[in-house]
Amino acid sequence: MKIGFIGLGIMGESMCENIVKKHDDTVYCFDFIKEKVDLLASKGAVPCADSVELAKNSDVIISMVPKSEHSRSVYESILGVLDSSKTCIDMSTIDPSVSIEISEMVKKTGAQFIDAPVVKSKPAAIDGTLGIYVGGEEKTFEAMLPILKYMGCNVIRMGDNGKGLVMKICHNALVSQIQNGVNETITLAKANGISIPDFTEAVSYGGASNWYLDGQAKKLEAEDYTTAFSIENMAKDVNICVNLAKECGVKMPGEENALNVYQTALERGMAKEDFRATIKVVRDR
Repeated sequence: MKIGFIGLGIMGESMCENIVKKHDDTVYCFDFIKEKVDLLASKGAVPCADSVELAKNSDVIISMVPKSEHSRSVYESILGVLDSSKTCIDMSTIDPSVSIEISEMVKKTGAQFIDAPVVKSKPAAIDGTLGIYVGGEEKTFEAMLPILKYMGCNVIRMGDNGKGLVMKICHNALVSQIQNGVNETITLAKANGISIPDFTEAVSYGGASNWYLDGQAKKLEAEDYTTAFSIENMAKDVNICVNLAKECGVKMPGEENALNVYQTALERGMAKEDFRATIKVVRDR
């Protein structure tokens, strides 16, 4: 089974490399940035000139691109070479309603389609220990599971097309609100002379203990904002969540507060910094 991977950004690069390492057949790759294609080619992938060439050569087409418009563009461009022998896996985090439209468009060609966004960041992409939420038909999920496990150690099907993305958006919305709570309480603690290390140890004794604080405390103390997951990417996910909630008639004032923090960070030119840098926005208010 030949696999093609489109989109070799921060996450896609390592996800594709894991497939190259673990799969026993040809892996094709494509990105608009030639240096990224050359890097994967040096690791064993076969470069393609564009998405259409990649889709022609591949039985399974995987995409990992930044935004809804990019996913739509990829699948509109390859529609002419899709047929019932091919399966498409979009691992991008995009608007669920757009993903459903893409799935319907792809399935009219006879090809199968699942959405499979990931959680965790670059270190997990390198280690092949991502979490993956899948939306799509169960038989397609079962058929693609061995390929998804090249990239992740926890893979779960959430329902039909779009449901993987709904789960991803709910996950990241929860992270954004935990993060905002951590940012506010650390700021209050420091204003009262309590250091971040002491704060973190004390929190671990009680019910407020959380994975985000445990993973970010040392970097927050060091003011290290080296990017593993950017503010602009998290802002996109928070914005999708607020819009999804409105579509569903669900009120989420906590998430609207998180959106306000992210919008302020973007206005301050912090888009490329790691998302933990939002503590600077909370601290300066």
